[in-house]
Order: sequence, then structure tokens, then C-alpha cells
Amino acid sequence: MIIMRHLFFYLFIFFLTQVNGQINNKVMLPSTTEVVIPIHKISFNNNNDCPERRQGGNTRLVRGYQVFNGSMDGNRQVDPQVAVGGGFVMEGSNSGLIIYNKKGEFLQGVSQKCFNNGIDPKLYFDIHNKVFVFDLWWYYDKPKTKPVNISISETSDPRGAWNIYPISRVEEEDGGGIGYSKKWIGYSYPGGKENTFILRVAEAKAGKPATIYHFNGSLGHPIFMQDPIDDLYFFDIDDEKMVIRKVSADEKGNPYCQEVSTIPHHLKYIDYPPSSPQSGTEQKVSSGDRNPKNLVFQNGSIWFSQAVNCEGRSAVQWHQVNAKTGKIIQTGLIKSDTTNYIQTTIAVNKKNDVLVGFQEVNGHSFISPRFAFRKSTDPLGKLRSIVSIGEGKGATNGESWGDYSGSMVDGDNLLDLWTIQSIANEKGKAESMIIKVPFKK
Repeated sequence: MIIMRHLFFYLFIFFLTQVNGQINNKVMLPSTTEVVIPIHKISFNNNNDCPERRQGGNTRLVRGYQVFNGSMDGNRQVDPQVAVGGGFVMEGSNSGLIIYNKKGEFLQGVSQKCFNNGIDPKLYFDIHNKVFVFDLWWYYDKPKTKPVNISISETSDPRGAWNIYPISRVEEEDGGGIGYSKKWIGYSYPGGKENTFILRVAEAKAGKPATIYHFNGSLGHPIFMQDPIDDLYFFDIDDEKMVIRKVSADEKGNPYCQEVSTIPHHLKYIDYPPSSPQSGTEQKVSSGDRNPKNLVFQNGSIWFSQAVNCEGRSAVQWHQVNAKTGKIIQTGLIKSDTTNYIQTTIAVNKKNDVLVGFQEVNGHSFISPRFAFRKSTDPLGKLRSIVSIGEGKGATNGESWGDYSGSMVDGDNLLDLWTIQSIANEKGKAESMIIKVPFKK
């Protein structure tokens, strides 16, 4: 009888779910499941067992904004991320993790080796469950199983206990993305047949063995669900269309994926951006990716930014999309005929104020941190003037220059917006700068 009820439920979903007035037959169930037992850490630095990594600090005002240094020991691919909550600022890079207070004062820091190793961190503060979460992708492991390490703090104090879930993905490749809702943690990646998995936040936060639900193919990039809902949304964009999907749970808590909308975007600029020149060298640098590196679900809309090819140069484009219909509400473009804007991420607060973080580089300069913001009352599609937070000092010696930057809402007040951006030092190596942009109630 229970099996029959379960079957009828999925048949109901399959045949009767409607999207934009049409029958939607694109319901997907998990392809495989597994149970992963976590690696438990009694504290962030395992009660000082992990060697201290002391980086950053030096809080100052730059153009009226609070700025302090994050990682200063990067190579060409620092991949900086930032998350804010519980009174703390946490920074992640390819060299490790660092905790500051909101004044920018160093508290603790460790190498990524303390979290089962890996690179390419994606980092956030879950505003619903009040925990920090990040992933590390470790492709040098001896068994060659390429585990994805999902790490989650047990409380809003990242100095306390953590649980690490090593999830083996033999065919996974570089370039994964992470997202969350009240109920789920989601991760997507290229490579192999199963490109998406999810797990329950409650199990991971409690340090319990967690059921991992794998899905065939890619559901899209998982979104930071700042609205207080259980469903976890995913987003995908290509040359012609945008696709929105969501993972929900049935009455027994079992997940299934459902397409929400597929709609042409009609964007003029959508091609991948070209590499960007820098001063004093023929060596160009990567500008980023038209695929967004983070997406935000706020007040019923999906927000993202992307690097695109605009008349032969890299430009930053940002959007607000209706999460139900997939229709674009507003789009903005940061472009120039003389310079290039690269490596962008976006942050949105509860009032729909927006911060877009990125970097600038051209044939007469080096990689330098920038941001621009808008208030919700500003004209649609318009950002205020670009703010420069520093000037790069040297040329990098390779095309790769990180894969992304980081931007995030303050998880305590849901108003202030933060961004972390890389800057090239005299040797062309990456240092990072963390910027707070405050907003009033």
C-alpha cells in the first residue's frame, strides 16, 4: 500500500504539474543515492593541531569604505570567496581558510589540508540554519576518486566544530558550483553522467551520516536561496535560452527535480568574453565565464552577473529574473571601449539593493579590484559609478587568473553587502581585498 501511494504521488507530479500553462513532463528523480559518514573536526583548527595560517587584516578606509586584506600569498589562481555571519567574516582561497571579525581583525587561519585538502573553494553563510558551508575539490587524491569535500560548521561560530563530507566523484572536473535552501545543500559540476547532487542541511549540520542524492546530467548552477523556502532552485543559460529547475521533496521527504521554466533570453551580449591584455607584456589573462559563478534568490527573483564579450572586450552584465516565469525584469551592462571588466560576482540584500564585484585590466594597467552598486529605488538596469579599491602593480605570467571572485550578503542583518576581489602585486601574484558596502534599514 505504501509503495502504491508513493507511485501515485510521482505519477501525479509527472502528469499534472504545469509550467506557464503547459503540461511539464520533465520531472526527474535521483539516479543513485549513497550514505556518507562525515569526518568530524572538534574545532576549526582541531584544537591547534592544524598549523596556523596568518594572513590579512590591516583594516582601513578606501574611498569611504571599510577594506581589509584577505589572503596575500596567492599565485595566479587565488579563487577568493567570502561569507559573513554570526559576527564573523570567513575567507576562502586555494591556499586555505581564514576567519576575521567584522572589523577585519585576524582570528584564526588554516591550510585547506586541515579540511581534507582541495582547491576551488565555494563559500557561503546559510542565513536560515546559521552555519558556514564550503566545498573543496580534491583531484590529487591517491585513490583517484576525485572527492568533493563539503564542509559545514555546527554553529554560526566558525571557530567551533565542523563536519566534512567527502563525496567521491570519479569523473568530476574543475568548475563546480554550490548553493543552498532551508532544507538542501546542492552541488553541480562538469564531467561524468551524474553532474548534480544534494544532501540535507539538517543531517550535515548535526554531523550525522548524510544521504547523498545524485542526479543524471546537470540541473544547472545551484542558487543561494535567501528567501526562506525549502525548495532549492537551479539555473542554466546558453546562447539562446535560460532554464530554471527546482528540487522539492514529497510527503516522505524524498527529493525530485522539476523544471520551472525554459524561456529565450534575447540577450545581445552572451558570448564568452575574450582574454584581456595587461600592461608591458603580450601575455593576456582570462576574463572569466559567461556562466554565473554565484546566483541569488531574493524576493522571488533570481539575480546573477556574468562576464561577456561586448564588442571584442570583456564586460560585466547583470540581471534580475522572475523566478516563476524566467522573464528578465532588468539587465545592466558595465562596459568600456578602452578597458576590460572581468571575474564578476553579485550580492543582493533583502531590500533588493545590489552589489556587483569585478576586476579591471587593460593594456596600460594591471588586474585591479572594482565594484559598483545600486539601491532598489534607482532606475532599472542602472548601477552607480564604479568604485576603485586599488591598482594592480605587476603583470601575471600566465593566462589563468583565478576562476571567480566572491560577493555575499551579510548573514546577520541581510542588508550590508560584501565583496572580495583579487589584486596583482609587484610580482604579478594575487592578493585579495575584502570590502564592506553598508546599507541602511
